[in-house]
Amino acid sequence: MTAHRNTQVALTSNAAPFAIRAERAADVAMREALLDASFGENRHGRTCQRLRDGRAPAAGLALSAVREGTLVGTVRLWHVSAGGRPALVLGPLAVDPACRELGIGAALMQQALAAARARGHAAVILLGDARYYARIGFSAENTGALSLPGPFERDRLLAIEFTDGALDGATGMIVPTGAALPKRRSVRGLQAQAA
Repeated sequence: MTAHRNTQVALTSNAAPFAIRAERAADVAMREALLDASFGENRHGRTCQRLRDGRAPAAGLALSAVREGTLVGTVRLWHVSAGGRPALVLGPLAVDPACRELGIGAALMQQALAAARARGHAAVILLGDARYYARIGFSAENTGALSLPGPFERDRLLAIEFTDGALDGATGMIVPTGAALPKRRSVRGLQAQAA
């Protein structure tokens, strides 16, 4: 039996609608180009990237925004342990600069958080602007004793709980716990194995 997938469509007064859907394999190249354009090619060296390297995003929690057949936004959530407590880390969230006034980022965030809650996750953590994310419900209330595997600004480590107390008393390092990506074998290595 195939599960029915809801695709969110947002209509804006001055632009074509956009749709938010599950990320597809065909989105990956466009996603990587969008992330490079949004965060620069040095994005792979950022602290939160250490929580994603070599890991698959959480099941059902990698979303794409598409407008007129082009990927214009992306967000993923990742399994982590926050001082021994299961949680998700959100990021990166990126929107094509030409589409930033269309509400795509907010729509991606809302859909990602709703999907995480529906899947039974208790908390989501991110590194971002506290004033911006406070309107969504994120705060630093339960992250003061948590740390990341690299440099970060303490006031930017934020969380939202879907289950009251999910991060109460959480202390220590936030570490990745998601499924490891399969090691890629080179074509040359596969040919050598076949010989």
